[in-house]
Amino acid sequence: MSDESNENKEESATKTPESTTASAGGEDAEKEAKIKAAAEARAARAAARAAAAAEGADTPAPAAESASAAGGEDAEKEARAAARAARAAARAAKTEGGDGDSGEPKAPSPKQPILDRAVQLIREHVSADAVVEAVINERDRHLPVLHIKSEHWAQTAAFLRDNEELSLNYLRNLSGVDYETHMEVVVYVISLDKKQDYCLKIRADRNEPSVPSVTPVWETANWQEREVFDLLGINFPGHPDLRRIMLPDDWVGHPLRKDYEAFDPEV
Repeated sequence: MSDESNENKEESATKTPESTTASAGGEDAEKEAKIKAAAEARAARAAARAAAAAEGADTPAPAAESASAAGGEDAEKEARAAARAARAAARAAKTEGGDGDSGEPKAPSPKQPILDRAVQLIREHVSADAVVEAVINERDRHLPVLHIKSEHWAQTAAFLRDNEELSLNYLRNLSGVDYETHMEVVVYVISLDKKQDYCLKIRADRNEPSVPSVTPVWETANWQEREVFDLLGINFPGHPDLRRIMLPDDWVGHPLRKDYEAFDPEV
């Protein structure tokens, strides 16, 4: 239902010199931790062998070998654990913003102005409270993400398509998510002219989930809304032909809901 896997293969925005420096620092720290851990493991094994040799006169050979092996294995396990901890710390330092020890604030996303402008246009031309939240998904190519109120969704969709500055004329994907506390419809749209895409999210009540259909705005939403209705039970008022698309009409329930219980356990 989603082409996110293809999108995530694309390159992220250009890295800043600070993030490159932090990345290199993380790699150096991980390399040093591995070298240190290996040296400690070798030293521990050598010490265990020396201790076993010194006590060889009083300890039977098989017992000495067992003690040496056990001591070496324990030391090696500890060294490996230390190396894993060092790698985890390096990854955490790299994730925390890539600023190293400089203490500099994190640079804003290159897509932040694009997101801010979209929010401004929607609030000016649709409704001041149409946008609930707007964020940048840095892990997905700094993708602009807007959370839209359900009651303003149909009007917002038409505006996004018709506005000359945005011109979001193609719906790439529409899917649904059951968060157990609520349902959510996730929509990916793109301007084929400007090569800019957005993610739009619309929350729905879980007991009676309903989100206005955008099939009249983007025809590609037709079968995708039917699939979400079929598998999650989200209603799309305004859809021209809302019925099941994957399961038979007499199927009981919606299989992708978290509370779904199969009518026939053998199916």
